[in-house]
Amino acid sequence: MSIRPWRDIQRRQSRQIMVGNVAVGGGAPVTVQTMTNTPTEDIRATIDQIRRCEDAGADIIRVSCPDEASTAALKQIVRAANVPIVADIHFHYKRALEAADAGAACLRINPGNIGSEARVAEVVRAAKANGCSIRIGVNAGSLEKDLLEKYGEPCPEALVESALDHIKLLRDQDFHEYKVAVKASDVFLAVSAYMGLAEAVDCPLHLGITEAGGLIGGTVKSAIGIGNLLWAGIGDTIRVSLSAEPEEEVRVGFEILKALGIRNRGVRVVSCPSCARQGFDVIRTVQTLEERLQHIRVPLSLSVLGCVVNGPGEARETDIGLTGGGAGKHMVYLSGVTDHTVQDADMVDHIVKLVEAKAAEIEAAEAAQAQAAE
Repeated sequence: MSIRPWRDIQRRQSRQIMVGNVAVGGGAPVTVQTMTNTPTEDIRATIDQIRRCEDAGADIIRVSCPDEASTAALKQIVRAANVPIVADIHFHYKRALEAADAGAACLRINPGNIGSEARVAEVVRAAKANGCSIRIGVNAGSLEKDLLEKYGEPCPEALVESALDHIKLLRDQDFHEYKVAVKASDVFLAVSAYMGLAEAVDCPLHLGITEAGGLIGGTVKSAIGIGNLLWAGIGDTIRVSLSAEPEEEVRVGFEILKALGIRNRGVRVVSCPSCARQGFDVIRTVQTLEERLQHIRVPLSLSVLGCVVNGPGEARETDIGLTGGGAGKHMVYLSGVTDHTVQDADMVDHIVKLVEAKAAEIEAAEAAQAQAAE
């Protein structure tokens, strides 16, 4: 048993598929996805945005393919990307055939708007021929008419039934390299649908709250919905849908995973909301540190607290800690132990250097361990 059983999450068992060279499901780490918002035919702009998303930590990136110009550009985009590219297809099944030929690692199709069963079968044949996986994307906003008539409105049962209908189409074609999403902008609807689907199928599930909103509102809705499901052990890959730059979606996705202890990347900051006791400007200091430490990929923890009420206690639990003191002199903790003080003027630069040094130390130790294991 874990020494902290209240933190344990028992993940749902699913089979594993491959999206390019990235494993999804079957015990693989929960992956973080995003989607470009540049015109896909603008190859340079799309690749530049993909680079920013890769730097933020994206494991998989989706690219919209609404027309022939976009699928024509996809070949160069796939070649330039360092992560698997998913082609996002709506309405025109031929775009899926072209995207598969262009090297997409996965085809995202919404069977509710892709067309007839025969067209879905053509997409499956193209996926098989090109080694693509498929994501079935069921969305409350585009449910089939017969299901809307049957249930009267989008509801969990309708989303799950739609997903099962389209899973059957793939399985009838002896195709099993698929994952499924049942998204809605309503958190309650989405969570309930995913829970129902998780009990009905063994395939990997792609989590998301669709059309969640802007950076703040969308982050809150996504954290509640996606976080609820992940806490229940449901979900193999996630996309936080925000009306914000795609790299922000990646950062929020990782923050959700970090908060649940599912996956760690970069610096986890523990900081106080600040009050009149603070020995330095906590809010501005944290903002600056988060910006300057975005390049750190090694998981480590940093506590930044304005005074000694909770500062020492939080510092004991983090790799590096900073607690505000009097007269512009603040205490620095290393591995939970008081180590030295730092003055206001030098504080931010000093903490950045400490974090960078700690990250380099961890990387070197991991490299040495890996080398010794060979």
